[in-house]
Amino acid sequence: MKRSLAVIVSFGVGMALGACSLLPEQSDETKGWSATKLYAEAKSELSSHNYEKAIKLYEKLEARYPYGRFAQQAQIEIAYAYYKDNEPVSAVAAVDRFVKLHPSHPSLDYMYYLKGLANFNGDLGLLGYISNQDMSERDPKAAREAFNSFKELATRFPKSKYTPDAIARMKYLVNALASHEVHVARYYLNRGAYVAAVNRAQTALKTYPQAPANEEGLLIMVKAYDALGMQDLRNDAERVMIKNFPNSEYLKGGERAVPWWQLWK
Repeated sequence: MKRSLAVIVSFGVGMALGACSLLPEQSDETKGWSATKLYAEAKSELSSHNYEKAIKLYEKLEARYPYGRFAQQAQIEIAYAYYKDNEPVSAVAAVDRFVKLHPSHPSLDYMYYLKGLANFNGDLGLLGYISNQDMSERDPKAAREAFNSFKELATRFPKSKYTPDAIARMKYLVNALASHEVHVARYYLNRGAYVAAVNRAQTALKTYPQAPANEEGLLIMVKAYDALGMQDLRNDAERVMIKNFPNSEYLKGGERAVPWWQLWK
């Protein structure tokens, strides 16, 4: 009985495999294409904003011609395609892979710049863009990673054509990170957690001393110390604020007309 069952099972598997072999194979129009043609077609799709198709063609190019002159360029453009297709995680992974494989490539400066851009724009996100949400109100992880990528570029390639823009974005990111601390401090202040509010505002002041966001940070310290009845510390914070921000709208009881983060957009 067991032998008969085995024969039946074996026969069934054989029939299934035979049926599969009769199915028509999916044709691949790129079969037999040269590296030059694959690259040209991928580049064309990239230029037409067909990023997903471009990525597939670049991947085929790299798989079929891994040691050809187009393979490294394909890796670069795969990262760029992911970035343009709003896939920052995949873009960063592609950049990291390239840097690991080609640590002395002449386009390394561009790859660090691209990694910074992927994190920089990825942190904003679609919902943040639509709602004009302040970057400081989101998780600062991507902002820190963007800053580190731009810093690596500026440090290793100070004469790169991408460095001036990277430095400008670093300045923005410093204030974004400071503003994240101030945003948290404001949250604590509004909920009566005055000691926590002071601590977060002080973190911004100490870590990012030149950040414009510290204008509000000092105001939070003044209000928190006042609520705690610590008049000497309150007055000290106010003096520092007046000295560093003599024309502050906050001192007049108002607020900034334009949030700092909108100046970048």
